[in-house]
Amino acid sequence: MSAKQFDVNGTEYTVRLTEQVIGHVNNLKNLYNAAYEDPESFEDVSAEISSTINEIASTVEPQAEDSDLDGIIQEIIKAVDSKAAEIEKELEEKPTKALKSKKTKSKK
Repeated sequence: MSAKQFDVNGTEYTVRLTEQVIGHVNNLKNLYNAAYEDPESFEDVSAEISSTINEIASTVEPQAEDSDLDGIIQEIIKAVDSKAAEIEKELEEKPTKALKSKKTKSKK
């Protein structure tokens, strides 16, 4: 679990990237995609979008100001995407490191 600090409209916020927060962000992105792909469904998913945004915002310290909500959500989405990319990169590098380690040991 890592913490991310960011500034929105002059206020320094902190969020902990827990599994729950990451799950909420991924759910929000799916809801956004559903609304984008089928604009008529927006009314159906807008309440769920709002609820998910509030769930994410409740994890931020200090308490999120309504005027900062859009910027906070954008920053948290970026942080989750960045963390996912970092994990993916580590996973891609591990087999390479393991192979190099095996080759070094077998040469001895």
